[in-house]
Amino acid sequence: MESWDPTQTGVVALPNGRLVRGRALRSGAVADGDAPDFGLYLTSRPHQERWESHWILWPDFRLPREPTEAILAIGDAYERSAHGRVEIACGGGRGRTGTALAILARYAGVPADEAVAWVRAEYRSGAVETPGQRRFVRRALLAL
Repeated sequence: MESWDPTQTGVVALPNGRLVRGRALRSGAVADGDAPDFGLYLTSRPHQERWESHWILWPDFRLPREPTEAILAIGDAYERSAHGRVEIACGGGRGRTGTALAILARYAGVPADEAVAWVRAEYRSGAVETPGQRRFVRRALLAL
């Protein structure tokens, strides 16, 4: 399995060097050569792709309906990122995706109180959109 091109839009290098891609599903379909090995999709309706994926029920501007399941799924995506191309995506690629990327950064060693600032600096300035999402990043009990 190959890794992401670090210069590609949405690709973030975690502090330990693992690369993950954040993406807005509204941006359209992924080209065949640009498909991830695994995708974690954070949407209010079931989402499935043609590659291996996992869907988390996570309404826009809110928190996941099953927070423990979401933390476990983000931890699984983190583990998979060591050996393959992993993407995290939601409708706009900012709030829910940013929240999950901030939690990935925590798995990679970023302190809880710095993870939101880290993802805003490394991924998108508007990532992690709501106060509830910021609290979720800070308070999440990591599974690993």
